[in-house]
Amino acid sequence: MGKRITSILFLSAAVVAVTMTSTSVEAKKYGMAGCGLGSLIISNNDITQIFAATSNGIYGNQTFGITSGTSNCTADGVVKQDKVQELFITMNYDSLGQEMASGKGEKLESLGNLLGCSSDSLSRFGQVTKENYAKLITEDSTPASVLSAVKSEVKSDKILAKSCSQI
Repeated sequence: MGKRITSILFLSAAVVAVTMTSTSVEAKKYGMAGCGLGSLIISNNDITQIFAATSNGIYGNQTFGITSGTSNCTADGVVKQDKVQELFITMNYDSLGQEMASGKGEKLESLGNLLGCSSDSLSRFGQVTKENYAKLITEDSTPASVLSAVKSEVKSDKILAKSCSQI
């Protein structure tokens, strides 16, 4: 349980770091508290933005909203999908590698979801990563190179190329 909390905190800190390094940040349909559940239920003025930010913090939904484009977070948000995918691989590198070798697992399925693969193609995604493991993970692999290799294999697979929308 402690590892899970640490992972969640580290992921949150990493997302904040990525958003802080963005070159262009502008609010779209929300106030200073940002997007998330708080922006949907609390109106946009200076005082109530405190409550919106608190709601986002308590429920931890802002990160999900940014990565998924929901909760008033637009698809052209601060964190682009490829950065989210790379960050996910970075955070789960070792266990994701093990799951790629076996062709199944929770983190591998999550990566498939981040790549926009439909739920009925996730088993095929696992099969492709298992079959191509030696090309995907090498001694000098980095999260960025793994992501690039995975996307390349997904694009070259006829089934996955049609069913994965974020490659």
